[in-house]
Amino acid sequence: MPTHQAVHVQGPGEPLTLVDVETVSPPRDHVRIAVAACGVCGTDHGFVNGGFPDMSWPLTPGHEIAGTIAEVGDGVDHFSVGDRVAVGWFGGHCNRCIPCRKGFFINCEKLQVPSWQYPGGYAESVTAPANALARIPDELSFAEAAPMSCAGVTTYDALRKTNAVPGDRVAILGVGGLGHLGVQFARAMGFETVAIARGAHKGDDARELGAHHYIDSTAGDVSEALQALGGVSVVLATAANSKAMGDTVGGLLPHGELTVVGVTPDPLPISPLQLITPGLSVTGHPSGTARDVEETMQFAVLSGVRARIEERPLAQAAEAYAAMDGGKARYRMVLTM
Repeated sequence: MPTHQAVHVQGPGEPLTLVDVETVSPPRDHVRIAVAACGVCGTDHGFVNGGFPDMSWPLTPGHEIAGTIAEVGDGVDHFSVGDRVAVGWFGGHCNRCIPCRKGFFINCEKLQVPSWQYPGGYAESVTAPANALARIPDELSFAEAAPMSCAGVTTYDALRKTNAVPGDRVAILGVGGLGHLGVQFARAMGFETVAIARGAHKGDDARELGAHHYIDSTAGDVSEALQALGGVSVVLATAANSKAMGDTVGGLLPHGELTVVGVTPDPLPISPLQLITPGLSVTGHPSGTARDVEETMQFAVLSGVRARIEERPLAQAAEAYAAMDGGKARYRMVLTM
């Protein structure tokens, strides 16, 4: 039986170890991908530490997968061996539940997420449902494409689904793994872009990424700083900090939107009074479907938006994960095979 290398986590909080596992052919409606690159996402912390329900062990993390189709299962007639594809948080849908029947595939009741419902991309091989696949444009390398399948689509899709139009002022809260892409996308989409982060040292990076304005959240009241700029139509909250999110609400213009993509279990410190009088909305945004990932990558090609990445070989997966988990990545770790 052929084998491939994959990272295993034996139980919650256990070390990441490289092991040999059997390579099996894909079942019906699935493909096997020879993984070329896999991003290391902040959400991987939740998987490694057993933070999601109904998890099984050992676990292989990774949901920012890019590679080449190596085998095609029965029933797959729209992808072929050799196709360059990506798989993100959206790892397949059932097409039978009510959300799927309404076209809300990202809200599928049986949504499959790599590393949760099946082994993820910290591996040389991944088997995934064909309906999870996004085609990678020729202009993107595998290492460039991998982060677009989660971090990229999350920020791009969130921004384009707000009511903001080119010329509007939009703020990105957080300049990290998500936020550094949010700043680039906001600038490329024609928004007057405000970056908000902790510390003056992030200002130069934020401006280099495309921000027109930078607000150091430790230097004063964030809402007042936003209002001094004229207020913003949208705050895209990428930082996983509920207090920081709440601190931006007073900077929204009437009918403004706080769109939340930073994951935290802490409640938002926002009162109904803050929302009612100016008619504000607070929205959570999930990642994006396979088609959304394709459109994200196509826009990245057109606009020049790219994740800033640090590449590490699969053998250094534990070190790459530790760099991400310790906040030392600038700005996205990517494993290459």
